Amino acid sequence: MSESLSYVLVTPYTIAKSRTGGVLSRLLSRTNLELVGAQMFTPDKTFVKEYAKKLRKRAPSKQLMLLPDYVEQNLAPSGGRPHRSLLLLFRGEEPCKQLSNVCGHLYTQHVEVDALQGETIRDTYADLIFSHTNPDEVTYFEPAVLTPRDQDEANEELLQIANFLEGKGNVIQNVTYPDPSKIEQTLAMIKPDILANNSSHLGTIIDMFSRTGLRIIGIKIHRFSLAEAIAFYGSVEPKLIEKHARTFGMRAKKLLETEFEFKLSKEALRILMDNIGIECAKDQFAQLVEYMCGKRPGHYSKKQLNQATGRKCMVLVYEGENAIQKIRDVLGHTDPRQASTGTVRKDFGISIMKNSAHGSDSTESFEREKEVIRTNENSLRTIIKEHLSIKI
Repeated sequence: MSESLSYVLVTPYTIAKSRTGGVLSRLLSRTNLELVGAQMFTPDKTFVKEYAKKLRKRAPSKQLMLLPDYVEQNLAPSGGRPHRSLLLLFRGEEPCKQLSNVCGHLYTQHVEVDALQGETIRDTYADLIFSHTNPDEVTYFEPAVLTPRDQDEANEELLQIANFLEGKGNVIQNVTYPDPSKIEQTLAMIKPDILANNSSHLGTIIDMFSRTGLRIIGIKIHRFSLAEAIAFYGSVEPKLIEKHARTFGMRAKKLLETEFEFKLSKEALRILMDNIGIECAKDQFAQLVEYMCGKRPGHYSKKQLNQATGRKCMVLVYEGENAIQKIRDVLGHTDPRQASTGTVRKDFGISIMKNSAHGSDSTESFEREKEVIRTNENSLRTIIKEHLSIKI
């Protein structure tokens, strides 16, 4: 069976309640679909009206009209402020069926509270409350997520989304702060080993970040090119040389002295540090670059240098007071062995290189990193258009 594309739209309320990580955990751990795109966007009234119209046209019953009504009332701007919705794009066999099964039914009418099992996303995060006096009257409705039921619906809605996203940036600025001077932005990047296989780890890490109280204002799936990986981690190479050249030189000295049974001079140690030590440190940098993009630094054509690889990261831009330090506190020490209990790197890191996630260490680093990764650009629209065989 051929692969296709579908989506889950996370509602503004679910995002505001920091449930995004929980939603992702369910979607990734209970399907065999690939997460190929993610983007935060703020639907305007025209988009919402058209989207609700599609839903209303397909609603087979009066009860199902709740969904388009909800969309019109909650996805559109209110009080002069647009609201964040999150689009998650999945590829695989029968994506609509798989996503619908994990998202769950919209309506669990007249099911006793104690009978709910929390199996699906909507069991856990959605609400449908009926009046005590009139069992057919809904007093509160929150679907948590939206997803199409079949591929025709998916394609139609994906086309609308792709057209809406044209020319729009990837970073959302929809809040005015009382004192903007206190507000920072920072970059958090979840590394390839976490995204390599479907599991709940990605969502759990986002949940851990959400405990900071910071707002996600940008999100994307990013595949590094070799040139980007070298530029992103370029500042690391001299630090590795400074930190490890002597260590590697001393280890080489010890091995040689053991093997040949004589003591090397200080001058010999210096030569080992300047040659073997530096070479070893440079090799560590090359391993880091290869881990992020699949290629080691070397001689490549311009096209090969700038070609994105299949290794995926998730890039998130957070905003709020003391954002840089808050994310770094949740990440923990660079070396997972030295990280505190309850931090991302302690729970999910394997080594200093494969330590699960990265966070900007300063405003200057954030400004440099966001330019390398192009945080304000997103490939999600391109993926949709290619799926629909439409030229951009």
